[in-house]
Formats: sequence, C-alpha cells, structure tokens
Amino acid sequence: MHNLTFKQLDETLYTEELNNGLKVFILPKKGFNKTYATFTTKYGSIDNKFIPLNGSEPIKVPDGIAHFLEHKMFEHENGDVFQDFSKQGASANAFTSFTRTAYLFSSTSSVDKNLNTLIDFVQYPYFTEETVEKEKGIIEQEINMYEDNPDWQNFFGLLGTMYETHPVRTDIAGTAASISEITKDDLYTCYHRFYHPSNMVLFIVGNVEPEHVMKVVRENQASKSFETAEEPVRFYPEEREDVYRKATEIPMPVNIGKCLVGVKEKNPDIQGQDLLSRELSIQILLELIFGQSSENYQRLYSSGLIDDTFSFDYTAESGFGFSVIGGDSEDPEKLAGEIKKTIEQFKSEPFPVESFERIRKKKIGFFLRALNSPEYIANQFTRYRFNEMDLFDVIPQLEKIDPALLQEVLEDHFDLANQVSACFIVPERNET
Repeated sequence: MHNLTFKQLDETLYTEELNNGLKVFILPKKGFNKTYATFTTKYGSIDNKFIPLNGSEPIKVPDGIAHFLEHKMFEHENGDVFQDFSKQGASANAFTSFTRTAYLFSSTSSVDKNLNTLIDFVQYPYFTEETVEKEKGIIEQEINMYEDNPDWQNFFGLLGTMYETHPVRTDIAGTAASISEITKDDLYTCYHRFYHPSNMVLFIVGNVEPEHVMKVVRENQASKSFETAEEPVRFYPEEREDVYRKATEIPMPVNIGKCLVGVKEKNPDIQGQDLLSRELSIQILLELIFGQSSENYQRLYSSGLIDDTFSFDYTAESGFGFSVIGGDSEDPEKLAGEIKKTIEQFKSEPFPVESFERIRKKKIGFFLRALNSPEYIANQFTRYRFNEMDLFDVIPQLEKIDPALLQEVLEDHFDLANQVSACFIVPERNET
C-alpha cells in the first residue's frame, strides 16, 4: 500500500491496486464519527455502444440501461440489499450519471461488515426475466415523473439543442420506449463489460485505520475470481463543434417561464491537469460575470428578469462539456438576450483583477470547508480520478490561475457566435 501526503491540506491518502485491477483509496479522518464509502464503475448513460467482454464487434444497447442496471443491482434472491444495510446501521444509496455509476453507504458502526456488503452485492449480479419486467414499470413511472418536471425538461431540452448526436443529449433514465427493449441478457452483457474490478474505484473516508481497511478489502477480493479484462472500448458518434440549434421552446403547464442558456465546450477531449485548469477557470469566470455579488446579477434581479432560482454551472467530462446559466423568468427570451449581452460586455471591459482575487480566495475557502464532508470527498474524488485529475490538486491549481489565463479561456469558451444555445419553458396557451 502506498501513501500520498498533501502537506498543505494536512491529509494523507492511502492507495493500492489489487491483482484484479481494483483501485482502492482510503482517506483517514481522525475525529470523524461517520465513515463513507463509494464503489464506482466508469460506466454511465452515454456508454450505449461498446465491444462486449470477449467480443470483437461493437453492439448498441437501449438508452437508459446503465440506470436500469443500477436499480437491479440492489435486488438478490434473498430480498433487498437496502434491508441488509439498514440492519447493520448503515444508510445506502446509488446514482447514475452520464459517465459513472456509484454505490455507497455511510455508517457510524459495523464498518467492516457494511464494506463487505457493499463490495459483495455490487460484485454479484442477479437478474431474472420476471424481475426485469417488473422493474420496467417502476422506471417508467420515474421517467414520467421527470417528464412532468419543468426544470428537468429545461435542462435536457437545452442539451438536445446544443448536441445533435452525442448521447449526452438523452435522458439518463432513457425513455419509456427504450427501457421496454431491455432484457436480462442485455443487463448481464453491460455488467460483465463495465463492472470488472479493473474499471472500478473503491473509496473509503472516515475515522478508519488504513491497513485494517485494506486488509478487509484484500481478503474480500482474494475469495473471488474474475476474468482478465482489457480497458472497455466505447464508441460515440461524431459530434459537430458548434451548437445543433440556437433555441428550443417547450410549452408546459407552468405559471412562470424558465430560461437556460448553454455554452457548448469547443475542447471536449482534454483530460488531467488541462481539464482541471479549464474547469476552475470557467467556474471563476461564471462567478465573476453572474455571481450574486456582481453588478450584473443585481441589475438582472432588480429588473425582475431573474429571481432566487438563477444559477450557473460548468460540467466537463471526456467527450463533452458545457456551461449552463439561467433560471425562472417572466420573460425567458429577454433573459437569454440579456445573458448573452452581459457576457459580451464583460469580454469588452478591463479585467476585474480585485474581484478575481476575492473569488479565488472564496473558492479556496469553500474547498477547505468541503474537505470536512466525507460525502463531498468520496464523490468528487472518483469523478476527478476518472478524468485523470486529482481532487487534492484543486488548491495548487487555483493558485496558478491568473488574469491572463482567464482572459484566454474567456475568449475561447464564451464564443457567442457559434457555441451558444437556449431552451425556454413557457406556459401552455389555453386554446379557446
């Protein structure tokens, strides 16, 4: 087992790669009551075309299958794994994103037992045709619920406006039609391809003794055998650099409209330190332009174009990335125009060095506080790891960012002529 010490943060990370390829990370936090563990596979909703294990030709599986598989993993012959965790005093959960599926638990006791339960159920798939058919009805209800959610429709409406072919434009849960096609064999095919230990990361954070925890994991894995597996080969359609469409309008039964403006990333294939630098730079720029302490936010708020729902974010993974800005508005189209105008004006003005320094210090403070959250550490660490970044490089990278770099990223990312789309949720018109 190796350890990495981050003196600036007073943290030591312990790590080991087992013979089966599983990468294990342990972050001891003295004085913490809660232990939090995540078992994550690098497999998400966009991975719908790939070469199966021991195969030679690519196959295409139904949209939503990664999320469907996440649901089914908790069900075994003897019942629901949630009940096992509950009896052991743990709270368990899971989630599927565009690029990963994570299974997790938190507990203040019986850590060894809960850790074994987590690893064992994720490494033991159990599907039958009957239970798969039953699950389709449950997930269809979930899909219908999201179809009635204006914020969800606004977000995926925006992605469908920005992206023409990339699967990021498709709802993570799929559609009622796509999940109806899923079979037991499909689930096993996806499971065996992407749930191999070599494609997974186990992360444990809390008041634990690293060597003891690693011993528990080693013994668990030594009792199991796995086929040798190479890195999964995934296929994604060729995606245009510019946006697919400039705008989309979706009528829904809402009292107030919604507006999201998206900026499509031009450089979607960068990884590692380059991605970390770009991500932090764009987050700082968005805060400078639209943060609550900015004059722009105050102007938009006082004009009545935005309210407390207004927000912004930047998302980047291998193969896609985008900024999203917006919220509820009485005049969604006018807000979109003001957002674009505000970005253009910011680009033409002298760079606000003092505001930049204040925001950088604010982000460093937020990150240091976040290190007191086991949930934040575990979930962010794995996401960074899968993108060849390191969570503990955030502060050193923030310290390297300067106005010259931000000016360069500002001009490159915020290309209003080619990279900007908008999606509007508008109240349905009553036909009389």
